[in-house]
Amino acid sequence: MSGETFMGVPREKIDWSPRIDYNKCNDCMECVKFCPHKVYEVREEGGQRLVVKNPENCVVFCRACGKACGVDAISFPNKSETTAHIKQVRKEMEANE
Repeated sequence: MSGETFMGVPREKIDWSPRIDYNKCNDCMECVKFCPHKVYEVREEGGQRLVVKNPENCVVFCRACGKACGVDAISFPNKSETTAHIKQVRKEMEANE
């Protein structure tokens, strides 16, 4: 997904992707089954372990995989803070034009 933007901001400048709480995760893989954007990867080393391999593939402000998680092991950054960051980056970009 490189080269894509969200609200005019390059996607790689936006910190929006799932965070996995491994203390809660029960390796059910519902998030992997749910997400069509290949954000996650399952690594078999040392037992099945879920990782966020492609964070920039995550659709900004989507939290659907977290809702699919029955044990609430997935969280996301604060939406208000992310929105403020996007607006700030846009302002900086406009100033540099």
